[in-house]
Amino acid sequence: MLSYDELTSPERELWDAFPEGRRVDLRTGVPEDDRVAEGRQWGLGRTVRAAVIVALLLGANTAQPGAVACLRLAGGRISGHLNLAGAQIAHALWLEDCWFEEGVDLSGASTQSIAIVGSRVPGVEVGMIRIEGRLDLRRSRLESGSASPFHRRVTALSLINGHVSGAVNLNGAEITAPREWAVSAGGLVAEGGVYCGDGFVAHGEVRLMGAQLPGGLHMRGALLERPGRRGVALALDNAVASTLDFSDGFIANGTVRLRGARISDNLTFEGAVLNGPPDGHGPSLDALRMQAVDFDLTLARRPSGTVDLRGAQVSYLHDSEHIWPDVVELDGFVYGSVKGDEAGERREAAGQPDSVARRVAWIRRSPGYNPQPYEQLASWYRKGGHDDDARRVLLAKQRHRRQTLPLVTRVWGHLLDVTVGYGYRPWLAGVWLLALTLLGTLSFGAHSPIPVKQGEGAPFQPLVYTLDLLIPIGGLGQRTAWYWSNDSLQWLAYLLIAFGWVLTTAIIAGVTRTLQRS
Repeated sequence: MLSYDELTSPERELWDAFPEGRRVDLRTGVPEDDRVAEGRQWGLGRTVRAAVIVALLLGANTAQPGAVACLRLAGGRISGHLNLAGAQIAHALWLEDCWFEEGVDLSGASTQSIAIVGSRVPGVEVGMIRIEGRLDLRRSRLESGSASPFHRRVTALSLINGHVSGAVNLNGAEITAPREWAVSAGGLVAEGGVYCGDGFVAHGEVRLMGAQLPGGLHMRGALLERPGRRGVALALDNAVASTLDFSDGFIANGTVRLRGARISDNLTFEGAVLNGPPDGHGPSLDALRMQAVDFDLTLARRPSGTVDLRGAQVSYLHDSEHIWPDVVELDGFVYGSVKGDEAGERREAAGQPDSVARRVAWIRRSPGYNPQPYEQLASWYRKGGHDDDARRVLLAKQRHRRQTLPLVTRVWGHLLDVTVGYGYRPWLAGVWLLALTLLGTLSFGAHSPIPVKQGEGAPFQPLVYTLDLLIPIGGLGQRTAWYWSNDSLQWLAYLLIAFGWVLTTAIIAGVTRTLQRS
């Protein structure tokens, strides 16, 4: 147990100020002398033992009547290990511009608000903590320290299964654990949200898997990188949040993983840069089975890696024709509405053909053949009243599918495509019929056929004869009454019969497909 006589001058000052919540400022006012990065050089006049802070927070000096006890220290050098694991702490802790010799351990503690602002700390362990207030680590520099006995990995900031009734504020912080986890916060509940803006930098993976963030995750302008190895820069698997904001210059040098994440409002990457893993292996964005209301993917530039949206569901998708990478996984991706950039939006509103071609090309970025992306896009066009565009998409689906079929089936598919457009362009059959009728009428009308039986049958009519050849069912009495001595005209008659059967079969197949689709 510490006695007052054992305390140094700055420790006594802190001891006396604690009951009234007064701040003790050990800074000199000279910028060169107050740089936290040089805190190792601060002497005894600015050094406070961690044991003194622990003793005060655990009630070593009782509060004065009418005052709220609070530990407030600025510009101090904290020597020793600040260990309050499992403690019941009734007082707030506020440390600013301090240099810590060793890490901070508050795992499993129950406490009031904690603020370690603008400080240098070799690791903060606050897993399983319960904070009635906020956790404020603004502008602090956290570096991975010694490994916890319960975790094999070395983590700079551990918030695993913590519960914070207020916000977690990491604005302007720099957290470094390049080979491990910079932030490990799986299962975190932060009712006021998590804020990582104003120049926040993380060297190492940021893990928030299964986190519950009613106040959202705000990482505007943040830099996340996983240097020297392939891997994930940000993991939000199965997280539940009101909003995820990765906009205004957000940069991820590693995969951003949102597998199974549920966002009740908006997910935005407006103006973000997704570089993917440094070695080029792995996706830039992995949003497998993600759910969001508003999904804004108007990136600053094209991602270097793939984008995986398989099984994702969004109500509104905002994109641009220049942001999609070469490979986009779209199988099972469901969206209610799509809004492109201003130029693309004007084309789509006008129903211009190139807008459909651009969307089909977007689908073709997905590896292999999957019918669902085509059906989803066609459904969106139908909802917008563009039925012709929907048919174009479905025709593109059949052409893509045809590439996966055996040779014989592909040949039949080409016939269906050319004749009736797989049932989506039935007017093509009429064009073929008109062209063949005109060809037969002109060819046969320029010559005289030979009657099968002299003096019997109707007079020869080139138009009726041609139609009789083209219509395989029934008869008009001309085909059986006349034949040709000219071999080329006889072969033309055979070809018209064959074309008639092909056209009829294709029309029946196309109509059947249309009825099945309806």
